[in-house]
Amino acid sequence: MTLVVFDPADGLKYYDLVEGKGPIAEKGLTVQVHFDCLYRGITAVSSRESKLLAGNRSIAQPYEFKVGATPGKERKREFVDNPNGLFSAQAAPKPPPAMYTIVEGMRVGGKRTVIVPPEIGYGQKGMNEIPPGATFELNIELLQVVAT
Repeated sequence: MTLVVFDPADGLKYYDLVEGKGPIAEKGLTVQVHFDCLYRGITAVSSRESKLLAGNRSIAQPYEFKVGATPGKERKREFVDNPNGLFSAQAAPKPPPAMYTIVEGMRVGGKRTVIVPPEIGYGQKGMNEIPPGATFELNIELLQVVAT
C-alpha cells in the first residue's frame, strides 16, 4: 500500500489498495465504479445501496461518469427493467467532486481509498451523515472503462 499525494494544493491523498490489471481510466473516458463515502466508520453515501424493485428484488448499480468531467452533469434517473415487466426510477447517489479526477490513472479492477477534504468533498452543505465542512474517506472500485 503506497501513500500518494495527488494534489498538494487540495491536500488530497490516496492509497491504492489493489492495483487493477485492466484498461486505464483516462481523462475523457467513461467509467463505471462502485464508491462508498465513510465518515467516522459509517457509510454515508454509496453506489452499493440496494434499490428495491417490484417489492422483493434489490440491485446495486454502478455509478457511471466521464473522467475529468464537471461533477453532476451525468446524474440522471435510472430506469431499471425487472422480470415482472415493471420499471423502477431511481436517482443515483451523489459522489463527491473529487471522484471525477481521482480515478484518472486507475486500472480496471483497482481499489483506491481517498482522504477527501471538504473543499473537494461535500463542502459546507454536507451529505447524509457527513456533516458540513468534514473530511471523509472515499473508497472507489473501478469496474469498467466503457467503450464509446
